[in-house]
Amino acid sequence: MTRGGFLFLSFLRRQESSFFVNGVNCIVNKHNIGLTMKIAFIRKRFDPFGGAENYLQTLCSRLISEGYDISVLTKDWQQTEGVSFYKVPTNPLCSTMSFNRNVKKLIETLKFDCTVSFERTTHQDIYRAGDGCHSTWLRLRAIIENPLRRFSFKINPNHRAILKIEKECFEKTPVIVANSMIVKQNIIADYGISAEKIRVLYNGVDLKRFNTDNRITYRAALRQELGVPEDMPLLVFAGSGYERKGLPTLLRAVSMINDDLMVLAAGKGDIAKYKRLSKTLGVMERVLFLGPVKNIERVYAAGDIFVLPTLYDPFSNASLEAMAAALPVITTMTNGVSELIETGVNGAVLDDPLNAEALAYSIKAIIPKADRMGKNASIKAGDFGIERAASEFISLIDEFVRGKSNE
Repeated sequence: MTRGGFLFLSFLRRQESSFFVNGVNCIVNKHNIGLTMKIAFIRKRFDPFGGAENYLQTLCSRLISEGYDISVLTKDWQQTEGVSFYKVPTNPLCSTMSFNRNVKKLIETLKFDCTVSFERTTHQDIYRAGDGCHSTWLRLRAIIENPLRRFSFKINPNHRAILKIEKECFEKTPVIVANSMIVKQNIIADYGISAEKIRVLYNGVDLKRFNTDNRITYRAALRQELGVPEDMPLLVFAGSGYERKGLPTLLRAVSMINDDLMVLAAGKGDIAKYKRLSKTLGVMERVLFLGPVKNIERVYAAGDIFVLPTLYDPFSNASLEAMAAALPVITTMTNGVSELIETGVNGAVLDDPLNAEALAYSIKAIIPKADRMGKNASIKAGDFGIERAASEFISLIDEFVRGKSNE
């Protein structure tokens, strides 16, 4: 059956209603659209201006334009034209378990044609493992933690709940989408899942927002605003969770480099703590802490090299954004974006996220070649636009639904 057989070409006016489904109070904006194919996405928080949510918003917009009836099952949301929202209540004492339980109730009652989860839940048709494997993350995180903290991972109720649901999620979901080969390999290794049921679909980048033209628009002005000389090599770090993203390793690497350079550190984190570390390492005057930045494209435009020595990132959107903005990227083999990076061509990939000496070597090697390698990075990123990523995912949804209709 073709997609056209499922589509209904006109929409009637939306209406808002409130009702109960298996004891769950639902507030829904919905379309009265007859027999249109019904697709549901599961996401705890839906904000069309967020990173992962921008991808989901693109999916929703494309599907709506092609005549699908789109719903989002979520805890809270920003109102979005054409999307029906079903509120999923959660218990703050057991958020993971209660969200999963109430999502199940809604799915069983509302009877969607295809359900796609962006969260660790257990009753969807397709699961996008955008957060990777929690089991892998705990194993890698243990490298930087003390013995007591490592032991706590085994008994912490939240970790135990996530691991339980993660195992069931991978075992029960018919189709799993990994956003890198690294994640696919983690799922197979940690849970014994068949490789055949895991599809690798890379994240996409908004090429209208992140591009080489931004250097002309923003570079000089932001450098002047921050007091960074035009000819000063500037490293960009962007990520929330400074320790996991590798900021301590970057600061230690900078302390080993005698050449003039500066660092812009953007994102959420304990700035006071890392200012103290910068002072201890003797690099305080070389690091500017920006905190969370709304217009991160300006920061990329001002920089020369993007550095993210992350401990674990299934696929760092920031790394792909930086590539699109013509920055060579230095990251680790535990970042899914490393699969798009060729050392010496458009960046460098480090084997050990804690090896500051190796990071310092890579930074020094890339500085004189940053312009050329940045151009190569932007060309590579051009193959991974968000519209292409959305098209690949929509094709997967269509394939799944056709398979169900032929059973």
